[in-house]
Amino acid sequence: MAWTAAATASPVSRALDSGWQFRLSPNDTVAAAHAKAAEWHPARVPGSVHTDLLANGLIADPYAGAPEAGLQWIGLAEWEYRTEFDVDQATLGRKHAELVFEGLDTFADVHLNGKKLLSADNSHRTWRIPVQGVLSARGNELRVVFHSPIRRLLPRVQAMPHKIAGNYPSPYGDEPKDAMTANFARKPGYHYGWDWGPRYVTAGIWRPLRLESWDGLRIDELHIRQSHVDSERAELSAELRIQADSAQEATLEIEYLDPDGKTISAAKQRVTLAPGSNRTSLPVSIERPRRWYPAGYGEQALYRFTARIVGADGSAAQSGRRTGLRSIELRRDKDRWGRGFAFVVNGIPIFAKGANAIPLDAFPARVTQAQLRRVLESARDANMNMIRNWGGGYYESDAFFDLADELGLLVWQDFMFGGGMQPGYDAAFRANVRAEARDQVRRLRHHPSIALWCGNNEEETAWKDWGQGKKLTAEAPAFARKVWDGYVQLFGNDLREIVAEEGGGVPYWSSSPSNDLDGRSNDSDHGDKHYWGVWAGSEPLENYLDETPRFMSEYGLQAWPSMATIRSFAQPSDLRIDAPVVRAHQKFLAGDGNQRLLHYIRAGYGEPRDFEDFVYLSQVMQAEGIELAALHHRASRPRTMGSLYWQLNDVWPGASWSSIDYYGRWKPLHFHARRFYADLAVAALRHRGRTAVMLVSDKTEPVDAQLRIRVLDVDGKTHRDEHRTVVLAPLAATPAGDYADADLLQGADPKRTVAVFELSVNGAPVSRRLVYFEAAKSLDLPDPGLRATLRRDDGEYRLELRALALARAVWVEFGDTDAEVSDNALTLLPGETVALRVRSKAGAEELRRSMKLRWLRPQQR
Repeated sequence: MAWTAAATASPVSRALDSGWQFRLSPNDTVAAAHAKAAEWHPARVPGSVHTDLLANGLIADPYAGAPEAGLQWIGLAEWEYRTEFDVDQATLGRKHAELVFEGLDTFADVHLNGKKLLSADNSHRTWRIPVQGVLSARGNELRVVFHSPIRRLLPRVQAMPHKIAGNYPSPYGDEPKDAMTANFARKPGYHYGWDWGPRYVTAGIWRPLRLESWDGLRIDELHIRQSHVDSERAELSAELRIQADSAQEATLEIEYLDPDGKTISAAKQRVTLAPGSNRTSLPVSIERPRRWYPAGYGEQALYRFTARIVGADGSAAQSGRRTGLRSIELRRDKDRWGRGFAFVVNGIPIFAKGANAIPLDAFPARVTQAQLRRVLESARDANMNMIRNWGGGYYESDAFFDLADELGLLVWQDFMFGGGMQPGYDAAFRANVRAEARDQVRRLRHHPSIALWCGNNEEETAWKDWGQGKKLTAEAPAFARKVWDGYVQLFGNDLREIVAEEGGGVPYWSSSPSNDLDGRSNDSDHGDKHYWGVWAGSEPLENYLDETPRFMSEYGLQAWPSMATIRSFAQPSDLRIDAPVVRAHQKFLAGDGNQRLLHYIRAGYGEPRDFEDFVYLSQVMQAEGIELAALHHRASRPRTMGSLYWQLNDVWPGASWSSIDYYGRWKPLHFHARRFYADLAVAALRHRGRTAVMLVSDKTEPVDAQLRIRVLDVDGKTHRDEHRTVVLAPLAATPAGDYADADLLQGADPKRTVAVFELSVNGAPVSRRLVYFEAAKSLDLPDPGLRATLRRDDGEYRLELRALALARAVWVEFGDTDAEVSDNALTLLPGETVALRVRSKAGAEELRRSMKLRWLRPQQR
């Protein structure tokens, strides 16, 4: 397309990210104790107080050792940031100039040239401030003062005659346990501490800011609404909000680049603009569109749309959006089990396979594109197709969603409410949240990856099931009704309305877990489910097999990360379970997280020999336990249509439920996930003396396959070996047998016997599942005679592992040497050899010296 007319004054944007300084406000009550921090120091924008203090050597690394208690003063203090900038004559001459802050954390006063322009009160909003008439040609001073959210809110909370429930009380005395402030602040909840991360109540200009100037015309919004999309046609409309200085006729044109980069003219028309804000739309139709699919179901086709408007006076504006064309539905059909909960994309019911994502750092401004890519590519590489962005953090960056679009990862997006109860009865609070929601839904709605907007995390179930509602009703029944009515207004009405208006057809769900405010909140037969009887309730791992929800959106087991990650924050003298540094990085304090880990390790695997063995066994327990649950969920299709374990990643180095640690290293669970989330999988699940075998397929066509069932002695003697041809039904779990222990063992010793179920397609193995007849600690396992051979092979290293006898839960590690193994957390059958690729910049001798193999040993029982 040849655009009509040339622009005389298109909008201009300039980043204001240089020359910043910060200090602790000199009049703050803690200034005397931290005099050096009260001097001006260089600052980074985007950034945060904690990272600026660290960069200037004013505090120790918040992640190394156990410094957390000594850094709580930062969250109680007032902080000042300033910079100076010049403005050219062209900018000064334009009719409109605005400062745009994409993120201020949180209570912030903005001053320009001594004039106060804004008092911000929401970390999740974008703030646009007119500054024409305030700018000068030289030496513009921009100053931002950040007030402590704790000190700002605490008097109000303490004055309440009856309190609403908070989430995690501070263990450091910076706010009383009965007057928590986090749920009154529109700030990332995890900054106040969680059971997997530290309490660092930070502040700062945490997202980019810029100076925008323009004359004549500006496009505020471009939304490609997808009215109907199928294989034959995509019926779209380009919806725009246009700012105009004056009444005029203009020409509006729409073009798009198809997924191959070919430019196609889509629409063109004359529009009449009034002064101020104008809304208009143009219909766009695409024949035989290339649709966007989740990973595993088709291509991630992406189109780029561009809108350009040219006024009669030659002024012009342009805006672009990249999106994928797809239909999305949350299907809730009634059936014999209750009411379903299934995502349907382009008419295909998708079994959601994935995990819950938390922030990648306590200080989000330092998360890099490389970190985002590493974590999300790891999710895709583990055959995931959905990520749940949990509600206690922040709305992720555009870069996060761009990657999700490209990788085919559906995103369940919570609004940022992570726990406790919100003051939804406060009209001003709700108005602030509504503005936040519009900002974020409009910013993100063009991403085809977004599959759901969810009101909050665990607030309905906390009120109904954890005793919060009952307790407050007993204390103050009228106030309790007011609190619940406010909750229903905010999450049942306000956010639902905004998603319906702005979300482009993406469904809304009021809370997780819930049945969308209809009856029980955490019901296995309706809605989504969080199941924490295993872990939080200390129930045995086998209880996963008794819980069959419609959609499992949270379940999990803890494990420590690799020893290399632990050594990043702990000294050799700290490497024991009860060491203060280790305890500081174990945030599950309800009954002591390490003791809970020991409970599960001892129940299944025996007593750890030492700290490194404790770490290894925690990882084995986590991987095997989550595999049991996930395969059960998949085998229960179509009753269950999703399995999202808690959690994908870490916010800092420490013990947690993650499968990828803070540095991006895969725990054994993530290697297991790649296998149990494979498109084709054999789910052989032993429960109460019987093994049910289901063949799971996410393919849209039937699959001809071969099922092999072997029963072996741990030394390799074969008791049973049978083959049969099977057909896996599409998008289904196909029954393939139900065996009593006696049928499989045929008199063999259960302590020395394993059943092996293997699925192959065209002779190539695609899935294997081993079934044991005793707990790991009770097995009579011989020395497997495991041998490792490492050699250079075509620019990489080739590692061959061979086992003479059964080698269960083999883990290959290289200490502090940087090396990535193509597969890990493996079980080798007697006589089996596996070949792995190793990527490393280290030499072969260094790799051989640092390599260590672990496996389950009989002495651990």
